[in-house]
Amino acid sequence: MTRLSLGIVLAALVLYGAIELRPLVSGPSLTITLPENDTSYQSGLVTVSGRAGHASSLTLDGAAVLPDQSGNFETSLALPRGTSILTLAATDRFGRTVRAARTVYVSTVSNPATNE
Repeated sequence: MTRLSLGIVLAALVLYGAIELRPLVSGPSLTITLPENDTSYQSGLVTVSGRAGHASSLTLDGAAVLPDQSGNFETSLALPRGTSILTLAATDRFGRTVRAARTVYVSTVSNPATNE
C-alpha cells in the first residue's frame, strides 16, 4: 500500500512538473485580432490588437508595445495612403521570437471638397 501511495504521489509530481515546464519549452505565441489581413480603411487610423503569450517583449514595426498582465495588447497607428505591412514580433526571455504580419490598405480616394 505504501508503494502504491508513493507511486501516485511521484506520478502527480511528474505531471505537475510537465505542466509547469510546457510554457518554457513551447516558446512565445502571438495572435492578432485586429486588423484582419488585406483589410481596407478609408481613414489612416488603424487599431492593432491581439494577445502575446509567454512573451517578455513585444514590438510593432520595431516600436515597443506594452501588453497587459494577461498578454492582451491594443495600439492605434496613423498610416499613410496606400499599402502598409504591419509586423509584430513577440520574444520570450530565452530569445525565441515569433512574428506575425498583416497587410492593410488605406484608400487613396481623393476628397472632392479639398481637391486632394
